[in-house]
Amino acid sequence: MTTLTLFTPAGVLAKAAPLRLAAKRLTALGFDVLTDASTLAKHQRFAGDDDTRLATLHRVAGQAPDIALATRGGYGLTRLLDRVDWALIAKSVERGTHWVGQSDMTALQLGLLAHTKDAARAITWAGPLACDDFGRPDDAGGVDDVTQGCFVEAMTGALEAVGFRTEAGFDALSVRGQLWGGNLCMLNSLLGTMHMPRVKGGVLFLEDVNEHPYRVERHLLQLHQAGVLDAQKAVVLGAFSGWKPSPLDRGYSLKTVVAHLRTLTRTPILTGLPFGHVPTKVTLPVGAKVRLVVQGRDVLIGWEHAHHVHHTHD
Repeated sequence: MTTLTLFTPAGVLAKAAPLRLAAKRLTALGFDVLTDASTLAKHQRFAGDDDTRLATLHRVAGQAPDIALATRGGYGLTRLLDRVDWALIAKSVERGTHWVGQSDMTALQLGLLAHTKDAARAITWAGPLACDDFGRPDDAGGVDDVTQGCFVEAMTGALEAVGFRTEAGFDALSVRGQLWGGNLCMLNSLLGTMHMPRVKGGVLFLEDVNEHPYRVERHLLQLHQAGVLDAQKAVVLGAFSGWKPSPLDRGYSLKTVVAHLRTLTRTPILTGLPFGHVPTKVTLPVGAKVRLVVQGRDVLIGWEHAHHVHHTHD
């Protein structure tokens, strides 16, 4: 049976009910679920103080379960980056652990890429969070079928590609490179630090939540001005959710942000990736070599041999 450990590396879990529901649902999917001892720890807005959460990371890595699934994001991993035993995390990946999560987990995932020379020992998975995605009660929408299906297939090795629809204008685009990225704010917070991967010729995917388009643009411009965007083969944008329009916008939107960025960089910027702080999300191998192909408006991101493809919307 596939072992799955639930752990909380960043923000505090305010209530235990979503954790219990997530554990129940994941068990029903066939996983042998273990909840780490510090999962419900509380210190200010964090899941335990820094030493507690660092010990959690190292304890889970030492146990090397098949899957290490973060319960939630929030903020907190940035505090730990200078003290993480990256060799221990990489060793757990080598032993077969799939580290899974998104949002604040981006810091850990990209930090591992930055500190691990052997790319195969640095592959993690951008995907669901236990409480956000498997702990959502039925009256609030329950578990999204695509999210669940992608996660299960990715963890069993059956998922080798994801497909989605993008805007017109990229037909016949075909690139290969290392897949990396995640939460835009978290990635930008690593710029200029030893924890930022130096990926050239990669496929960069990005998402964020509660960020108005002008703030998204500012982050993207920072990446452009730092030379990150021009160094990639493609940039793929996921969901930018949870923001509210302002009376000052006067037609300014996420679409105008993307249109402006496309005038500045030679790197293709695609939209439509089903990933982010939204119920429907695919699971992606951060650090893996991928091929991105566009036919018409259909995009395929594949690794290994693309036999299993999730098309989330037309």
